Amino acid sequence: MSHQALFRPAWTPLTIALMVIGFVVFWPLGLGMLAYILWGDRFEDMLADVRGSVRRAGAGNTGNHAFDDYRQREIARLEEERRRLDAEREEFAEFVRQLRRAKDQEEFDRYMAERRTQSRNAPSEADKSGPVAGEPGTAGA
Repeated sequence: MSHQALFRPAWTPLTIALMVIGFVVFWPLGLGMLAYILWGDRFEDMLADVRGSVRRAGAGNTGNHAFDDYRQREIARLEEERRRLDAEREEFAEFVRQLRRAKDQEEFDRYMAERRTQSRNAPSEADKSGPVAGEPGTAGA
């Protein structure tokens, strides 16, 4: 019996014992062992899928020099286009910031102008309080 046959993702006495020990020592270890028992046979397939997708997405050469040269030129062109678009986005963001600043300044200036006209048109404090008792022109004097 090989080493691999004893420790396979199945309900064997060894895997059950390791799971119980894992839960006793530190519960995430037991949980990890339980996951291995339930889904361990799928781990190798998932690992192969990940390796295949990394290989496909990698910058490895295809072996065809003409295609590899074309691919590098296109990648460089796309990178330059991305940099150009990023620069345009930054320029637009600065334009919007300046526009907002000008709008804020305009609103603030309008507020201050309204406030000044209100303070000029508002009666003074002496006018608001009315005549003081005992002064000439008061009723009942």
